[in-house]
Amino acid sequence: MSPSTAPMSTGTRGETVPTVPPANPAVDTADVHALLERGRTLSTPVLRAAIDRLATPMDTVAAYHFGWIDAEGRPSDGDGGKAVRPALALLSAEAAGAAPEKGIPGAVAVELIHNFSLLHDDLMDGDEQRRHRDTVWKVHGPAQAILVGDALFALANEVLLEIGTPEAGRATRRLTTATRKLIDGQAQDISYEHRERVTVEECLEMEGNKTGALLACAVSIGAVLGGADDRTADTLESYGHHLGLAFQAVDDLLGIWGDPEATGKQTWSDLRQRKKSLPVVAALDAGGPASERLGELLAADAKSSDFENFSEEEFATRAALIEEAGGREWTSQEARRQHTIAIEALDGVDMPEQVRAQLTALADFVVVRKR
Repeated sequence: MSPSTAPMSTGTRGETVPTVPPANPAVDTADVHALLERGRTLSTPVLRAAIDRLATPMDTVAAYHFGWIDAEGRPSDGDGGKAVRPALALLSAEAAGAAPEKGIPGAVAVELIHNFSLLHDDLMDGDEQRRHRDTVWKVHGPAQAILVGDALFALANEVLLEIGTPEAGRATRRLTTATRKLIDGQAQDISYEHRERVTVEECLEMEGNKTGALLACAVSIGAVLGGADDRTADTLESYGHHLGLAFQAVDDLLGIWGDPEATGKQTWSDLRQRKKSLPVVAALDAGGPASERLGELLAADAKSSDFENFSEEEFATRAALIEEAGGREWTSQEARRQHTIAIEALDGVDMPEQVRAQLTALADFVVVRKR
């Protein structure tokens, strides 16, 4: 791996942060935010109606998770996430020549599955903060986090199947396949935490399952509901899969070097959880003194009884070794590569040029998210 040659900016903790240049620098981020807001605005009423079906107290717990109420049950305008998946589902319908509203049930179903995974992931990972608030398991207990996650999983399929059309059945099959892959990816992620070494190929497979599968579903499900054939849906899925890998590569960078004010998580969060994320795996695979020293430290960490009490400096040392070995730059380059493959996949679909430009803009937004 070569030393970092990416453009640099200064992070909030004083370190230099490589920025990933967009494929289309002329894209107006205001347009992207308008797409995200459209997805949120059109899908939220249907999402709220689905949550209202849940028995008490699951409806309240879910409302807290989505940021609609605070821990005391008072109305809140908490951060409900970026809404990338709903935006993709609506654009997916338009890519098939249908109205964006055709994609709303798909947008809601995908968002329900995404949040099912977040509820369970937060509990499994022991994360106490999400979107700058205490996580559900921290506020309402592990049992409610599990139950509400299960309920969202069931609701996702219900929202689609109650449409009652052949297209709804096809969309549900894609959603269930994506959900199974997502769960596979989470199982792989957990198992890798207990392994001394993981290959880059294994890490990419895990991240393709854990993140790529649901994004791929989001960008095909609206098209299916809009009447698209399987070839069109599969091609859009390819775009979504590679976009998911780019998205996760950026998340992996944020998981080590992200600003807690922006991420809502602890400093060095992925290192604290011993995650074998792309920067770590790439650094261990690089060879050289920094890579060897990192491997020694991580092997010792796995056996340490005092790991939970490590200081900020100890995690900073590991992060510096990852960067010195080239893991940070390799991951930035991989985000660029996956982004390029995603954009090229769009050439396989005959769609309105405005929709193509919007899908490209969303891909640019995902990859240049600030660290």
